[in-house]
Amino acid sequence: AAMLKITQKIGGVTAGAFDEQGELVGFVYGLSGFRDGRLIHWSHMLGVRESVRGAGVGRHLKELQREELARRGITRVLWTFDPLQARNAHLNFNVFGVRVVEYVRDMYGENTGSELHRGIGTDRLVVAWPVKDSALAKRRKQIAAAARATKTLEVEVPGDVTAMLKSDPSGARQWRESTRAALTKAMKTH
Repeated sequence: AAMLKITQKIGGVTAGAFDEQGELVGFVYGLSGFRDGRLIHWSHMLGVRESVRGAGVGRHLKELQREELARRGITRVLWTFDPLQARNAHLNFNVFGVRVVEYVRDMYGENTGSELHRGIGTDRLVVAWPVKDSALAKRRKQIAAAARATKTLEVEVPGDVTAMLKSDPSGARQWRESTRAALTKAMKTH
């Protein structure tokens, strides 16, 4: 609640998706500011209820956020995601066509108390998404062209690290160590 009050004062975007009964099924939240002297929007949270995941709710919320930012004259969106979350990686790279700008080890500390990453830290990729390219078909063509023209890195991740944290915490930690080593090396040589 405190962050939402601050966002009201300095600017940001908060949007929700509701089902036919008026229940909140997803939301996107972020705030605007400056990074490296450029006006940007930091998309801090995107959440979708498990019952509607895979139905395009998250994609629609991000597109709505992007449209609002374009209206405000903001040209770049940044956010983070856990590279071990395969579903998020697919959405970010294959649907949105984001570009990695930074890898941060334990961005939010080693243990935030959340079950989503208990015992494996909070490593994150910081990604950038240009606001101008709102047409999804155009963006997919750009992704394909960029993939042919730039270096790419493939890092294997588990299909569902969240389930693995419950059933095999040691295995989840091994995945974190493996991806941490690969991403750290890649970012140093890039």
